[in-house]
Amino acid sequence: MREDEYGRRSRNVFIALWIGATALKCALAARLPLFVDEAFYWQEGRHLAAAYSDLPGLTAWLTRIGVETGGQHAWALRWPFLAIAALLPWCIGKIAAREFGETRGWQAASLAVLLPLAGTLGVLALPDVPLALASVVCLDAGARLLRGVDAGTALQLALGLAIGALSHYRFAAVVGVGALALLWLPEGRRALRDARVWVALTIGALAWWPLVAWNVDNADAGLRFQLVDRHPWTVHWDGMWFIAIQLLLATPLLFVAMALAARRGLRDASPAVRYFAFCGAASVAGFFVLGFFADNERVSFHWPLSGYLALLPLTPAVLAAWPRFWRRAAWMLLAAGLALGLSYYAAVSLPALRAHAAAEKWYPANFAGWDEVREAVRRRLKAMPPGTRVVADNFKLGAELGFALNDPDIRVLDHPLNHRHGRAPQLRLWSLAYAVAPGAKPTPALLVVAASEVQYKRLLDHYHSLCVQVGPLPPPSATVKVDHGAQRFLLFDLPAQRPAASAPCTAPAMAWFDAPASGARVGNRFEVAGWAFKDGVGLARVEITLDGKPVAQADYGAANPGVAQFWRISNDPQHPNVGFKASVDASGFAPGRHWLGLRLHGRDGSVEAWRDQPIQIAR
Repeated sequence: MREDEYGRRSRNVFIALWIGATALKCALAARLPLFVDEAFYWQEGRHLAAAYSDLPGLTAWLTRIGVETGGQHAWALRWPFLAIAALLPWCIGKIAAREFGETRGWQAASLAVLLPLAGTLGVLALPDVPLALASVVCLDAGARLLRGVDAGTALQLALGLAIGALSHYRFAAVVGVGALALLWLPEGRRALRDARVWVALTIGALAWWPLVAWNVDNADAGLRFQLVDRHPWTVHWDGMWFIAIQLLLATPLLFVAMALAARRGLRDASPAVRYFAFCGAASVAGFFVLGFFADNERVSFHWPLSGYLALLPLTPAVLAAWPRFWRRAAWMLLAAGLALGLSYYAAVSLPALRAHAAAEKWYPANFAGWDEVREAVRRRLKAMPPGTRVVADNFKLGAELGFALNDPDIRVLDHPLNHRHGRAPQLRLWSLAYAVAPGAKPTPALLVVAASEVQYKRLLDHYHSLCVQVGPLPPPSATVKVDHGAQRFLLFDLPAQRPAASAPCTAPAMAWFDAPASGARVGNRFEVAGWAFKDGVGLARVEITLDGKPVAQADYGAANPGVAQFWRISNDPQHPNVGFKASVDASGFAPGRHWLGLRLHGRDGSVEAWRDQPIQIAR
């Protein structure tokens, strides 16, 4: 095949891939429920500022542009991020074409479309999207500086540095790696002696000023969270998973190809090739080392993306030298990886699949339940006095309800999640940290509690902290059980005149199945055993349900002293007699998977549906 024909074919393949991937992402962005971080960025966009407790301002500004131009729905919120993500492969292709020829440019652009970490960008309104754009703009500017400094290149560098500084704290790593790359190369050191480059660097440095000013005004709360609070800074061996995870996310053969491209590129005669190789290798290796010391609780698999983007222009040459079988296998694995990544979002957007995954570790809790709790809140507000305020028990719920109700000023209680995600300082700045001020006029409130957001072993502590903040809790006016209780919300009508916070805590019920175990195989008749209690008032009875239908009344009140020994703060007056047993006749249910649940009836008249667990009925 002639070179010009090969180039046209590479261009046509890229355009087809780009159109297909972009169309799929737009469709997914229109269907996918709002992720909790997206909701908080929307809330930040409704309180416009230069910087916030968790991020610089750009992500919030983009969400504001989205909803202002497209309306109050998820696709509108996401469209600016989709547009930026769609631009990235063209930028990669332009860089590769300039350095290595048009054919290699189209191939590198296709790699950028298919690389799962890059190809899924834009489906969610996250700061990684403008951060990736800033990384590519700066990468291109750095490569152009090696050829010679001109005003246009300096302006491009300034633009990239400014976008990155306004995107995320993590862009500092991109700046550091890029600076080291330029200092390593003689051509880079020559460029750094030009005054125009220093003007660009100064503009880039000034773009950090809003973030610096916010931290100065707020006792370094944001910086302390990003660099200290969220990281253990002690050696943990979870970092060993880095390579395995990246092999999957970059696909194994492309990961090997990028590694070979980096290794060969560092020894290449071309300054631009050495520059790309250094930026990519240093970034990926740096995050690998950081993985042994940094945050291992939150998602960090996407951190090396800027390094992969730097290596993509070098990778087509490596793939071209492989035998045809391995070259095709690399492209096929890459396409399968992107399809798998987009399929995850497709699965998350389907309520039936979310419900099926309710008992699995990968259940997408941050996408689920928001529509159901919104409707429950709307129904309840109609029955409450005018002027009733909605109060959420954590920032996630507050932001999601805020977006659903188009109210960015929903008050939020103090919650461990607010601090663990660095959002508590911002809530205080917005005066949204809920507290009943002494002497303030009492007003009714609808408290919405996300019971499933707290680890079960800490749930009773959380309920008691609610009592401290708002007083003893009345019976729930509604229980919203989504996906068999994997997401569970409780609504409480708080009257204007409330009991004193010092009164004994009345809390929602707690329960546990001792038998059968989750996922157990049972026959037509099986025994159910466990325990349940309700602080403050106790339980009147426990009802057993199967697929939401009552199937048995449990014998409640058996002695179980171990419960009170574990839940030491519990004040249920019936301790230790909180055990229950029941015999269930499931002969009317078809063989297969079913959901075993509880309906807990409190002595105060409350009725709470407990989380279900799966069982397998076998004949």
